[in-house]
Amino acid sequence: MTALKNCNQYTIEYKKEAVALVTEKGYAIKQAAEVVDTSEKNLRRWLKDLKQEVDSVRLTADERLEFVRLRREVKELRMEKEILKKASAFFAKEMK
Repeated sequence: MTALKNCNQYTIEYKKEAVALVTEKGYAIKQAAEVVDTSEKNLRRWLKDLKQEVDSVRLTADERLEFVRLRREVKELRMEKEILKKASAFFAKEMK
């Protein structure tokens, strides 16, 4: 297991693999933390965070990205709608 760290941050996949050592393989938190070369505190936090995601308390990273994308799309569609309203009002005046 490699820890692709950027600015002391581990990838989501790495965290999930580390958590799986505890939840699926039966490792003790201390053992799993040693195997993945992180602190017990980090591993406990990852366990808590991933449990919250499973319990739908928090959005997953994919859901968060989709949410941001949808917000952008809604904003763009609202702007297009306003432009069309103004254009139709303009052409309606021209036809009179």
